[in-house]
Amino acid sequence: MQLLCTRMLTLALTGALILAAGGVAQAEGWGTIKGQVVWYGKEAPKREPANVTKDQAECEKNGKLWDDKLVVNPKNKGVRWCIVYLINVGGFDKDIPIHPKLKEIKNKTVELDQPCCQFEPHMLAMREGQTLIVKNSAKISHNTNLIGGVKGPNTNPILPGGGRLTIEEIKARPIPITVKCDVHPWMSGWIAVLKNPYFAVTDADGNFEIKDAPAGDFRLVIWHEKAGWVIGDTKPTKNGKKITIKAGETTNLGQIPLKPAE
Repeated sequence: MQLLCTRMLTLALTGALILAAGGVAQAEGWGTIKGQVVWYGKEAPKREPANVTKDQAECEKNGKLWDDKLVVNPKNKGVRWCIVYLINVGGFDKDIPIHPKLKEIKNKTVELDQPCCQFEPHMLAMREGQTLIVKNSAKISHNTNLIGGVKGPNTNPILPGGGRLTIEEIKARPIPITVKCDVHPWMSGWIAVLKNPYFAVTDADGNFEIKDAPAGDFRLVIWHEKAGWVIGDTKPTKNGKKITIKAGETTNLGQIPLKPAE
């Protein structure tokens, strides 16, 4: 009996070592993260109109265009289009536990459209392993200038009205990819590509929510194109802020101030 118990203990320890070697521990429960990114100043800045210099009939057929680079709700100072994501305390490239129902990528594709001379959505978030479909629902041509740096993609094709572009195997990175249309220079947007499914884009009220996140200590990162990094332990950094997620509970971070970059 003693020999049998010893063998069972050995097998258990071996299994634990194998799991540790895999680099990802099993989470002991799952929780939710939520919060609101708000403008730091006393008054919300007014949204600027887009400088539409050509193809006005097509671009403004559904109404006047407004700049998407800084969208602050005047009623509650909530900041739209911030990318919010969770990373390992060891850094962006380290894996974290993933809820069983989220391990498999169910939506294989995500879409970025440009129907009225603006990228929709302005900030698109996707998971590494998904395929990006760039569409042009307008009747006029756009070029899709993706600036992905060393990791790519770097491409700049002309998309005629009704055209589409398929891009696969986009690698995750901490800062979103820039996308522009040089034909219509006011057009710009961002594509955030993350390693795990724990990300969100702030809505019109600046709110975000991330569900089924692993319990334990992790870091929450927030980025905005006008502010850069938004939070940190002492100051905003690419490593974000350390948070503790409790199993079966909602970790409410409350209002998170966004200060414009100097």
